[in-house]
Amino acid sequence: MKSLGWKTIIATAAVTSLAGLAVAAAPTQAASPVVGSAHVHTAGGSQAHTALSPRALAALPLTNRHLTRHEIANLAVVLNAYHVAEGKSLDVPAFVDSFAEDGVFNDEVAGKTYQGKALGDVLPYMANLFPDVHRDLKRITVNGDVVSLELSIQGTFEGPLRTPAGTVEPTGAKVDAPTADFWYLHNGKVEKFNCYVGYTKMYSDMGVNLDWASAVDKH
Repeated sequence: MKSLGWKTIIATAAVTSLAGLAVAAAPTQAASPVVGSAHVHTAGGSQAHTALSPRALAALPLTNRHLTRHEIANLAVVLNAYHVAEGKSLDVPAFVDSFAEDGVFNDEVAGKTYQGKALGDVLPYMANLFPDVHRDLKRITVNGDVVSLELSIQGTFEGPLRTPAGTVEPTGAKVDAPTADFWYLHNGKVEKFNCYVGYTKMYSDMGVNLDWASAVDKH
């Protein structure tokens, strides 16, 4: 495994904007079917949706099955944002349009914030790094205008990872990183998206070890 210093690891997280993993993936559950006669999106599909059918809701790992119409609509916005950020159905303008005019996307672990057109900057990059990136939704909690998800980001390391210490060449390794996402909406738009990616586990899966010795003050 390639070893990078602790400071380099932190810089890499910020420079490469790996929080894009949290948005460049498609739910393994059915995404966001439209209420009524519209189609249901399944893995590999390309439908865009505005609401969720009872059947689709039943298939999701929800912590509360008694959602209001308003909460269901908010959940649909979030699931559709994931869908249009998937590598196979990448639609950067649609993802950006999910946000309010002053909406922000915060990579809380890397300490990076994206707003406006920059909201879509990480999507093409992540599609190249992990072409098959997807997410395994563990738990979804909807509470009014807040949608919280516990998930696992999975994919194959097939693109080069550029870091301040040099380029880590792809190995074909499988990545499975624990992640938590928190979406805050208002009037059907995302005002804030806070993402927490398990970078330590992700880097380990990619074959990069943290060099703890480099963080020790030897003076």
